[in-house]
Amino acid sequence: MQWSKDKIYDRPALIAQVAAWKAENRKVVFTNGCFDLLHLGHVDYLEKARHLGDVLVVGVNTDASVSCLKPGRPLQDEVSRTRILASLLFVDAVVLFDEQTPLALIEATVPDILVKGDDYTVSGIVGHEVVLQNGGQVLTVPLVTGYSTTRIVERILKGS
Repeated sequence: MQWSKDKIYDRPALIAQVAAWKAENRKVVFTNGCFDLLHLGHVDYLEKARHLGDVLVVGVNTDASVSCLKPGRPLQDEVSRTRILASLLFVDAVVLFDEQTPLALIEATVPDILVKGDDYTVSGIVGHEVVLQNGGQVLTVPLVTGYSTTRIVERILKGS
């Protein structure tokens, strides 16, 4: 059994691991997000993403990156968010990225499949050009309606 801490990579180690998986002809799936408050929508989305290939790599925005994207956030620090994601059985690797988008990470790993939720269009997914130009696929998966971190936070603040 692999410990969740063993699934958390820095960028150089992830690049080497992805190369090893590809050498074994394993299909690498990549997705990314803040994953500030893990909920059913996230779990369902990540599980669907994993079923598209052999291994699932999740890029996670650092605290600094999240705070630039979403004022007043993150709710949980990056160590907590990465450990929680790494504990999921269907997540094979977790890596932090400090940029506003995961483009540099996608360029460095060139996943076979890039996936986001169906609230995105393929052309709106950062890194789609890189993946498509290298023979990969860019896909969206259906999201569970009614689940978002913002919505959950609003409900908590309302006390309902």
